[in-house]
Amino acid sequence: MKFSKLTMAIAVALTASASSSAIAMNLYVDTKTKQIYAEPGRGRILMGEFEKVGDKPQVAPAADAAEIAAVRQDLDMKTNEIKALQEHAEEAHKAPSVEITDNGFEMKSKDGNFTAAVNGRMQVDSQVNMNQQTAIPTGANTTNHLSDGTTLRRARLGVEGTFFKDWGYKFEYDFTRGNGTVAAGVTDAYIKWSLDKAFSVKVGAFKEPFSMEEATSNRYITFIQRNMAVDTFVDNLNTYKVGIGANYAADRWQTGVSLQTEPVGNNGQTSASFGAAAPFSINNANGGVNRSNGSGDTDWEVNARVSGTPWMESKTKFLHAGASGSYMNLNNNYNADGTFSNGGIAFSANPNTNVDRTAILNTGNLTSGTSMTTASRVADHLTRFGAETALVYGPASVQAEYIQTDVSGKGYKDESMKGYYGYGSYFLTGESRAYKAKTGAWDRLKPARNFDMKGGWGAWEIASGYDFINLNSGVINGGRMSTAKVGINWYPNSHVRIMTNYVHVLNIDTQNAAVGSRIRGWNNADLDVLETRVQLDW
Repeated sequence: MKFSKLTMAIAVALTASASSSAIAMNLYVDTKTKQIYAEPGRGRILMGEFEKVGDKPQVAPAADAAEIAAVRQDLDMKTNEIKALQEHAEEAHKAPSVEITDNGFEMKSKDGNFTAAVNGRMQVDSQVNMNQQTAIPTGANTTNHLSDGTTLRRARLGVEGTFFKDWGYKFEYDFTRGNGTVAAGVTDAYIKWSLDKAFSVKVGAFKEPFSMEEATSNRYITFIQRNMAVDTFVDNLNTYKVGIGANYAADRWQTGVSLQTEPVGNNGQTSASFGAAAPFSINNANGGVNRSNGSGDTDWEVNARVSGTPWMESKTKFLHAGASGSYMNLNNNYNADGTFSNGGIAFSANPNTNVDRTAILNTGNLTSGTSMTTASRVADHLTRFGAETALVYGPASVQAEYIQTDVSGKGYKDESMKGYYGYGSYFLTGESRAYKAKTGAWDRLKPARNFDMKGGWGAWEIASGYDFINLNSGVINGGRMSTAKVGINWYPNSHVRIMTNYVHVLNIDTQNAAVGSRIRGWNNADLDVLETRVQLDW
């Protein structure tokens, strides 16, 4: 009979086990009956000494245990191979993931090397003006009344994402910008390289790193219109300029620096201006693209901003503080005969209005005169300084900023224009303002409960603030103005917001305005404005 290795192993194991627990005894056999006895007797012959086997567990010899372990290892390897094949089969049939994030409708490749998110925003605004008591200019000047109306304030589409994980990009276009110039509709358009999670470098068109309210997307600001100092000294110059920038962001602080030139296309915003004065500052009227012979060099500037949270108990209880600085070299172009061609810069302001954005304050071009030699004033460069702070304590928050712009050049000495604002807000439904330390700015608010027909109210916020700007300094006579405003914001969900602002002009001083009777006609005007906005973004 043939025995398998396993049978042999079991037999050996039994023998080994028996020898360890045996009990020795003599056995006898009857020669006639062949029965076996444990004691001697007549007719019994001694068979020999024998041992009784016990019932202890059987232990396999070492050689057979190793063999069994090898069999088990082989089975485990086969199981892992089958599992890997199943995972590869599932991956091969898996489609690229698509999800909705704060960046929009985001798509990701299977290996995560490529992402692309399509985003957009739409802001539909209205403005109703009340109690317009103004002086009536003479001659060909029109009456100084702001116009009622509605407008599509912003309509943007964009795409942003990453490739090979460390590289990023963003391109966004605003169909309401540019005053008919296609190129001026470009806002962000840059390529970014991230050395690690904290440090990144970008090249292209992007916002100047200056001011907390400017760093905050217009989707998340508290009032419909940015405050006058930010609008005049930063936003109205077209903050999306072309250049190179670097950012470093830690858990509780960030810093950004940039070297930038002029924006894509001509300067200026596109919201309609009712009246002779434009609602934006002019900075090199020649524009910023396709320069031709004789148009001069581009403007350039160096900017820096640092911000952080010196006190942070939680995401709903913290103090923000920051500072900004900027040096701007201006371009003044002259013809071959010495006469002034174009360039320079002007600053203007309106009273927080969103549809009729007529410039009520206006410095006029800070470079004046008919030629380089006879010019009474030439603005060569500007320096800007800003300080910012904000406090969040549960549903309550306050924010304030100060911005100063100094002018240097021929005919200027210590001229300094300035503005500041402060406001507070409170969420009646208990939410807190969302803050992103990586940008040192406000982020998307998510209601504790979205609006629905089952008792959900969304988020409700009330706000009030004070705003002041002074464009008078030395030989600069652009006027000064202050306003008070209140607002109510309703967030049915995190991507829809309905806003209402009431603005009361406290004081307008344009009696010595340099640009003529049109601006001086606003002196001591008593204005009240009701504004609304319906906003959708994704």
